[in-house]
Order: sequence, then C-alpha cells, then structure tokens
Amino acid sequence: MAEKTTEKKMHEHHIPPEVREHFRAARQEMRKGFKGLLPPEFREHHRKSHREILLGWRSMIDSALQRLENHEKKS
Repeated sequence: MAEKTTEKKMHEHHIPPEVREHFRAARQEMRKGFKGLLPPEFREHHRKSHREILLGWRSMIDSALQRLENHEKKS
C-alpha cells in the first residue's frame, strides 16, 4: 500500500494539476453518462449486491477474529 502512495506522489511532479483536474472531471462525466444508460432497477440491484459482498467479508473477518480469540484463550 505504501508503494502506491509513493508512486502517486512521484507522478504528481510529472502530471500538471490542470491535467489531473481535467481527468477527474472527465471521470465524473463518464460516470454520469453510464448512470444514464443503466436502468434504475439495475443500479438498485448492484447497490444491494455490493452490500451483500461487504457483509460476507464482515462475516469472514468476524469468524477469523473469533478463531484467534479462541486460540488465545487456550494458550
């Protein structure tokens, strides 16, 4: 993770702020365009499925933490 941050900072010297702002604005406009192409039902389903994925990860993390706690109690 630190590599990505360092790499990003290195590129800040090479990419002018105006270009970065242009790309940021273009990305936002592209997202708006895609949003208009997709039916509201699809977006709602996508949002709900994303939530379910996150809940699944939470369950896996909770289970791993519980196993660690049980192992620590036995030691």
